[in-house]
Amino acid sequence: MQLAMIGLGRMGANMVRRLIKGGHECVVFDVSPKAVADLTREKAVGASSLADLVRKLNKPRAVWLMVPAAVVDKSIEDVVPHLEPGDILIDGGNSYYVDDIRRAQELAPKGINYMDVGTSGGVWGLERGYCMMIGGPEAAVRHLDPIFKTLAPGAGNIPRTPGRENIGGTAELGYLHCGGNGAGHFVKMVHNGIMRSTPRRRRCAIRSSIATISTCATLRKSGGVAASSRRGCSTLPQPR
Repeated sequence: MQLAMIGLGRMGANMVRRLIKGGHECVVFDVSPKAVADLTREKAVGASSLADLVRKLNKPRAVWLMVPAAVVDKSIEDVVPHLEPGDILIDGGNSYYVDDIRRAQELAPKGINYMDVGTSGGVWGLERGYCMMIGGPEAAVRHLDPIFKTLAPGAGNIPRTPGRENIGGTAELGYLHCGGNGAGHFVKMVHNGIMRSTPRRRRCAIRSSIATISTCATLRKSGGVAASSRRGCSTLPQPR
């Protein structure tokens, strides 16, 4: 599958390397020409500008932003004029979920599918894989499943959770569609906040609880607010 990556810092570049190793084609761009040249030598397709990057993509295009949260809006502003209805734009950084809801609403009239993907893995992700909490339209998430599956750690040889051996889904592989726009970064925000103040021995149980909550969280299209399901999930706070 083909994916464009904008932002070739340590995580962005290593995500590209993992995808290439998994058989995907990556078109890459960064404000640093050296970063682009380095990955081009590792079989990525380099782009000299955002316009050049988009021209090298097959439709529907999938563009992943791996840039600091402070420059996400500027990056979107720069790349969107080159995109078309049906294209997918992913923010894999550390944006605030309220900004994700706003961006999705702004891009909807243009027909561009916006996704927020809370991505964890750091510099070890190249070998170990990246855990991803995904927010966005279901059809776009399904389309990019081969990308998420390659980036994720996978189940490995760890035994299935007792009582869940016959339950499907992707959570045990390391990635999860948490709901509509904003849900991915919201779940990552909650997860990180809890983990910082939790003894290590309790973290696995909490991760499991968060995965269960996020699995049944859905967002109302109009306001991006998670609705409680019949299973009693928490609601996503409304933006103020």
